[in-house]
Amino acid sequence: MRWIALVENEHHVCCRYRISAFVSWLEAHGYSLQPQRLPHRWWSRLGFYSSLRGQDVILQRKLLPAWEISLLRHLARRLIFDFDDAVFARDSFASKGFQDSRRRRRFAATMRACDAVVAGNTFLAAEAARYTQPDRIHVIPTCVNPDHFRVPVNKANTGVVHLVWIGSSSTLQGLERIAPLLEELGRALPSLRLKVICDRFPHFRHLTVMPSTWSEATETVELASADIGISWIPDGLWSRGKCGLKILQYMAAGLPVVANPVGVQCEMVRHGETGFLADTPAEWLAALRSLAENPGLRQDMGSAGRQRLEADYGVAVGARGWLTLLNELAPRQHMAG
Repeated sequence: MRWIALVENEHHVCCRYRISAFVSWLEAHGYSLQPQRLPHRWWSRLGFYSSLRGQDVILQRKLLPAWEISLLRHLARRLIFDFDDAVFARDSFASKGFQDSRRRRRFAATMRACDAVVAGNTFLAAEAARYTQPDRIHVIPTCVNPDHFRVPVNKANTGVVHLVWIGSSSTLQGLERIAPLLEELGRALPSLRLKVICDRFPHFRHLTVMPSTWSEATETVELASADIGISWIPDGLWSRGKCGLKILQYMAAGLPVVANPVGVQCEMVRHGETGFLADTPAEWLAALRSLAENPGLRQDMGSAGRQRLEADYGVAVGARGWLTLLNELAPRQHMAG
């Protein structure tokens, strides 16, 4: 059975981790999953939609106008919507605030139109449930393939401790927002260095930044060579919809994680076991001091995080979720035919 996934870009992080990661797993169970780029302009999409008549379609993240989602619903045999962000709202740094009535209307229309909805976390699932039946909603977390990460068995103890942060230039605003905290950490712990894996890089007076231009080919090596993964996100609607990819990548790389207790970060980081949840500057300093001064603790927490990743957020976990959903829809396809 063939499914077509309509995506923003085949190389976009969402496609790579939420669609492409499962292609081989699904193929092994009789499903073909083919990502296709959705044309950017609506008039280009009209002709494209005609090619989808009678096809099984996954629409990823894109909120279409009501007339367009209605057309896609009419043409597609089965329609699934997959999302891993609070797409019904503006992001944390929008000058107009979170609420956006147009996005909310499109989100509601999409939820009502789809045979099934795949949400990246329970918060997103609850939002979807406002507009469609709960039994149509499936929670499948963003997943990482641990096999792509080679975790060093023993890292050289040079006395320098490398924090790492990975993300896009848009999410770098979060790191820049906590500049005073990072400056304080740099002053208190001179051994710290901050590796930033991105396409844009911040500058701090008291904390040395080691820029690493992001590349799909090198990101896993760059992460695994660090010592501690860090994540800070604003406390708000957009952040509660985030699915914690940074933290999952850190855990796959065998790194302990220090993050603020917001959204899924509270679930992913097991405080005192796989890392620390830190809110205040004093908590951040205590957590990083403890990890910086104890390589053994870093290794133990990193190993525990890796095991947690494999058990709860590995690609096999997500693949099982997709197989369950597609198998549920399959009988309806035969009935419809």
